[in-house]
Amino acid sequence: MATSDAPADIGRVALVVKDLAGMSDFYRSALGLEELARDAEVARLGQGERVLLELRGDKAARIADPRQAGLFHNAFLLPSRADLGAWLRHAADTDLRLDGASDHGVSEALYLRDPEGNGIEIYVDRPRADWPRRDAALSMVTRRLDLNDLAAEARGPFTGAPEDTVIGHVHLQVGDLTGAESFITGPLGMGLTQRMQGASFFSSGGYHHHLAGNIWNSRGAGARPDGATGLADVEIRLTPELYAAASQTHLRDPWGTAFTLSAKG
Repeated sequence: MATSDAPADIGRVALVVKDLAGMSDFYRSALGLEELARDAEVARLGQGERVLLELRGDKAARIADPRQAGLFHNAFLLPSRADLGAWLRHAADTDLRLDGASDHGVSEALYLRDPEGNGIEIYVDRPRADWPRRDAALSMVTRRLDLNDLAAEARGPFTGAPEDTVIGHVHLQVGDLTGAESFITGPLGMGLTQRMQGASFFSSGGYHHHLAGNIWNSRGAGARPDGATGLADVEIRLTPELYAAASQTHLRDPWGTAFTLSAKG
């Protein structure tokens, strides 16, 4: 399934950044995003006409503490394994440093960080029929990813984010899982798909996850301080029917992370 098949999915993600020009250049060169609009304070990047990433410049912002609640990673979903293989070759050719690579059963994923420390995942989904299950429940795993096999899938050079690239999911750092589950299954209306050690995963419409929260670095974290870089807002796109039924369109989780609800066009 495509993430957009679900009643709710991820639209654009906004980050506060210190170096607006440098961060925009990174996302264009490293991920192949197009700069769709830019002024002195904000750059909007995406693919085609769809904005995926909004960078909000603030030279006075402090670099976020990695133990705070906020962003663990933005996950950019590519249309095919060949696209991911081409991006892996691009990363090697341009000396991009990867933080990791994993086979999650439902997907194959590569990990890195931007220059200000925001986590990034680049991934491709496996067919839904192949997703691992245990007693009919989703059972994501973490296994070694064969990078040579993946690179061999490339059908040509990486020339930019391919058509239909989207943000497939956003993984959050939270202070506690109980609070995260209450918020995401409550006001945001997503279902719990899986729990694993220190993390919970949530989705709409049967996708493996649109949102996740973990306490691996942030156990016990309090409210996010003002004036820091990092996650500013996550857009959740809803079907017109769900959007019309929403009682609020601007929400914050227990740690102050903002979510904006919008209607799918």
